[in-house]
Parts: sequence; C-alpha cells; structure tokens
Amino acid sequence: MEIGWSTAWISSNNNYTCRKKLFSYFWFIMKDYITEERLNQFMKSAFNEDIGEGDHSTLASVPTDQQGKATLLIKEEGIIAGLELAERIFNFYDPDLKVDLLINDGDTVKYGDIGLTVAGSAQSILSTERLVLNCMQRMSGIATKTHHFNSLIKHTSAKLLDTRKTTPNFRMMEKWAVAIGGGQNHRYALYDMVMLKDNHIDFAGGIAEAISATHTYLKEKKLNLKVEIETRNLKEVQKVLEIGGVDIIMLDNMSPADMKEAVALINKRFVTEASGGIDETSIVAVAESGVDFISVGALTHQVQSLDISLKAVKYHQQIAD
Repeated sequence: MEIGWSTAWISSNNNYTCRKKLFSYFWFIMKDYITEERLNQFMKSAFNEDIGEGDHSTLASVPTDQQGKATLLIKEEGIIAGLELAERIFNFYDPDLKVDLLINDGDTVKYGDIGLTVAGSAQSILSTERLVLNCMQRMSGIATKTHHFNSLIKHTSAKLLDTRKTTPNFRMMEKWAVAIGGGQNHRYALYDMVMLKDNHIDFAGGIAEAISATHTYLKEKKLNLKVEIETRNLKEVQKVLEIGGVDIIMLDNMSPADMKEAVALINKRFVTEASGGIDETSIVAVAESGVDFISVGALTHQVQSLDISLKAVKYHQQIAD
C-alpha cells in the first residue's frame, strides 16, 4: 500500500536532497519562535504574578530616588544562558536601567565570574531581581546539560533535539536555552508539525490508517506540515517503509542493536530519530547506532538550575567609583 505525499517532499529520486532539507528545517525553526510579542507577553505575565499590586518590601524600605548598582555573580561552573533575556527583562520593567553584559550567552563560566552589571533605580533593580534569576538559573542549567550531552556524542553525526516536555508558559525560554547549549529544537508545539505517536496510531486503528487520515486532513486544511511517525519495533519500521508518506521515522524505546538494524532497513530513505528514556548512560550507544537525531526530554524536565545571584554594590563603593 502506497500513500502519496501531497507535496512530493519525499520521493525515491531525491532522498539526499530531502534529507538535507529536513536537516535545514530543524535549523530554521531554531529561535524562530522567539518574538517580541511572545517575550512581552511572558514578561508582563511574570511581573503580574510576582509583583501584583506592588513590591511592598522594596517600596517600604528603599527611597524612590535611591540609585544603585548590582552585579550578576556566577557561583557554579557551567554554560551561561539568559543574559539577553535578562537585559530585556530589566529594560521592559524600567527602560532607564543601564545593563552591561560582560559575557555572552553560551560562554563557559566558573565560580566568581560576573555576567552583567545593572545600574539605575534601586527599586527597579530589586523588583526585577527574582524574575531575572529564575529565568537565568533554569536556562543556564538546561544549556549546561545540553552542552554535556552534546560532548558525549560529538564523535558521531547524530544531532541532539529537545522535546515538548517543558515547563508550562516557559517553553520559549527552555527551548532557547537548548539552542544556546548547542542542541537543536524539535517542533515548538502541536501546531507546527505532525507527530503520530503510539496513542495516535492505536486510536486511528493502525499505522496505515493514521498516515492516510493525516494526509487527508492536511490536504483538506491546505497545510504543508512535516510528518513524523513513531515506531516501537522493527515490524512497525518495516510497515512504515512499505507505506511511506512520512518525513521522519522515530525509533522509540528500542535497544541500540534494534536501532542499528532499523537504520540499515531505512537506508537513508527517511530521516531517523531515536527517542524514549535516553540519558547520559545510554546516549552514546544510541548515537553510535547511526540515527540522525536523538530527542531527549531530560534536557528540560530533569535539570538542576545553575547557582547564580544578583548582588548589590554597596553605596560607599558607588561613591568611590
């Protein structure tokens, strides 16, 4: 049974070209999701959550006209991420704050390094401190873990992908952090790619039925979306190869040996992605199986934040400066 691909994106005569296009596709969607509108919406919502009717601790204790300066202190080795976002947060809340970035997102940092300085209204610095730190600590933890996982598979051609297993309302920053750490972003959400997982296939009645229904839907809605399908064993891989009509075949929760056999069966007809409980103890064997991509949910849902703090520069030190 052969199900035609409506956009002729995959064909037996241009597999190499199509694979190159798909690799470029993943690079294209990286950071394309970061927009001014989404950033502003996030910052507004976060400040409403944290400050509400007012930062009473700051308003009660610090004079309105008090000027101040603070430094972002790195207290742990890792990969820094979120500096660009921090500058945006400070200036979104108070455009008069002067932010100097001393290092760049993606740089390796160690204890004692200074990431940035911020100067201006002391009240504004205090009110923005926690949001900046919450974002940077988590983003840096994700970037650090991504960098580490990448280092484990750098001797292979496999590329590291994130997933949708992200913190609600913080996905943009977490995927941004993966990109900063050297990983690539998978689909951003449910609307920008079709991924037929095991539950979709089971509810649809099988692999053939799921693919067929998907093509009908995409044609009716005039949507040009990439299609990925999950396979759980070599039998399902063979079934997808017989049917066609997809761009990516996911090899889910297979052993490295089965993945290697699946890659040989697929023989570059489709892009391959390994997934399912992959961690630092298994990722090397998975990468060495020959898959094109490895998606790791742990990059964003099993992360330890990097230790970072914002420290006020004492007033007499400011006078001396």
